[in-house]
Amino acid sequence: MAKAPLFLPLVFSFFFISTQSAISLIHPTDFAALRLIKNSLTDVPSSASSSAAPRFFSSWNFSSASVDPCSSFAGVTCSSSSSRVTILTLGTGLTGSPGLAGSLSPAIAQLSELNQLILFAGIVTGPIPPQLSSLRNLKVISLTNNRLTGEIPAGIFRLPNLHTLDLSRNQLSGAIPPSVAALGQLKVLVLASNKLSGQIPRVFPSQLLHLDLSDNFLSGALPPQMPALLRYLSLSNNRMWGPLNGLESLSELAYLDLSMNQFGGPIPRSLFRPSITSMLLQRNNLSGGVHKSRPWPPAVGSTVDLSHNFLTGELTTALVGAETLFLNNNRLTGGVPEEYVQSVEAGTMKTLYLQHNYITGFPLEVGAELPDTAAVCVSYNCMAAPPLGLEACPASAGDQLSRPAYQCSALHNSSGSNSLD
Repeated sequence: MAKAPLFLPLVFSFFFISTQSAISLIHPTDFAALRLIKNSLTDVPSSASSSAAPRFFSSWNFSSASVDPCSSFAGVTCSSSSSRVTILTLGTGLTGSPGLAGSLSPAIAQLSELNQLILFAGIVTGPIPPQLSSLRNLKVISLTNNRLTGEIPAGIFRLPNLHTLDLSRNQLSGAIPPSVAALGQLKVLVLASNKLSGQIPRVFPSQLLHLDLSDNFLSGALPPQMPALLRYLSLSNNRMWGPLNGLESLSELAYLDLSMNQFGGPIPRSLFRPSITSMLLQRNNLSGGVHKSRPWPPAVGSTVDLSHNFLTGELTTALVGAETLFLNNNRLTGGVPEEYVQSVEAGTMKTLYLQHNYITGFPLEVGAELPDTAAVCVSYNCMAAPPLGLEACPASAGDQLSRPAYQCSALHNSSGSNSLD
């Protein structure tokens, strides 16, 4: 019987060693999980205009024994010490990329050392796997701008190391679990543009810096107290109501958007401070006036929008430093302080909308010119001869320079008359 050539065992031995070397660079559990994750997702075909866009999964090759997923799979980052996947980024995130389709596999939970899970924009559907709550090392979950449905798994709100949770721009429903308060490390919570309902939790993590729950179906009043370290707060376009309580202690707040709700009552005096560079409270039922306070210093890029409310009284100088100021569609009376005109003339204030109030004077001579970059609208007030025309007014201001006289006289006779509406 002929003997096999001596070199064959050496060939098989070399192949076995090289294969084992490649596979050993990633833990076999993670290798198997990545295969299941890929099987549940697919690249969305690019349009003809973007045919050159790279396909995300083109580098996920499971057929070659020499491929190391830790170094060659797009979106996969591994720990050098344990060969376990620590960061999983699904999708390219490039402008013009159509993203991924399919669903999120529960196999993601097999990546036991994962600390970042990111899904870029696409058309991924289905629920968020509840198994993610077993990933105790997770610090970042960002699954944005897809078509995820169902409720947010309650277990996610008990992950002890979670720093950032962004599930915005999906179709998630249900309530925000009260257990969110247990996320002691949470700094960023973004659940905007979903279909969430019910009241917002009464308690949030004390370390929270950024909270965005805008564009949902949330209802009820503000919590009695918000996290003191908040810098960004947006609850716009919901169904919330009640007074603006719980905001007085937010000394670090720089961005506030509570627009398009049903909040009522006066605006807290504490909000009239220059450190809040964006204050968007338009389209509510707020009443009272603009508090007297030290005028804001000039703040580049600052925006204050208090339009479409029920603010009354004379305008104070508190907001002269804002770059963009919307006070239109209220019930403000009296004359406009000259400091506002000076701010516009100096180029500090670029937009000043005061239309649809009951203002009786604007300290600018008829025919005087303002900077070309300025947009000032004072139409439909109680000025017999408005110093400005309609050129800088939006189309929604209408085509009448002044209010009918009977409306202005009715204001003085009965400040709460229905004829003023």
